[in-house]
Amino acid sequence: MRRVLIIVCAFFAFLAAVASVLYAMYYFDLLPKKIYKAEDFGIETIKSDNDYDGDNIDDFTDVLYSARTYLKTKPKYKSAYYQGGYPPPNEGVCTDVIWQAFKGSGYSLKDLVDKDIAENTSLYPGVHGKPDKNIDFRRVRNLLVFFKRHAENLTLDMNEIAEWQPGDIVVFEGHIAIISDKRNKQGIPYILHNGGQPVREENAMARYEILGHFRWTSPIA
Repeated sequence: MRRVLIIVCAFFAFLAAVASVLYAMYYFDLLPKKIYKAEDFGIETIKSDNDYDGDNIDDFTDVLYSARTYLKTKPKYKSAYYQGGYPPPNEGVCTDVIWQAFKGSGYSLKDLVDKDIAENTSLYPGVHGKPDKNIDFRRVRNLLVFFKRHAENLTLDMNEIAEWQPGDIVVFEGHIAIISDKRNKQGIPYILHNGGQPVREENAMARYEILGHFRWTSPIA
């Protein structure tokens, strides 16, 4: 009887372990699933009127492609302070996805943010009155203020699926990402981001509290 009980307990422990692994794979988008696009929901993909770097790719698409290209290099998630501001190419955090996406579109997000902080320091409570060009542009709370001031402010409701477009910026509580052109079966877009997770373009909008949703419509800040 004792042997049977041990076998039964071991079997259920095995099932629990398998279930945990499958849940982790589902949570981190490691299981194959169908990917949808805007046209599957009758949504028109918006293109920017601007092509700031003159590469014949509009700014919204450039931001999307540049974020994806950067994340394909699989930068290690590492939060650190760097002289000069920029981390090495093989490491970074969520905010590095944003300036990399802007860089690929011809913009220096660091310069834009540093300039706005220098001229409007009191509007940025995250700098505590002392701007620091080595880190300010890599802080989520500063980017939230910057984009609220200089980008188009859009819906926070992820279920308004047509309002979420590729290349948009979404700011969460303590996190930030670029909106993908991929969507789940409900039409909610994937996000391009670096939180140290195994898949960097994933169905993860519902994991976080949304604080801001922005579209970069100005050629300059």
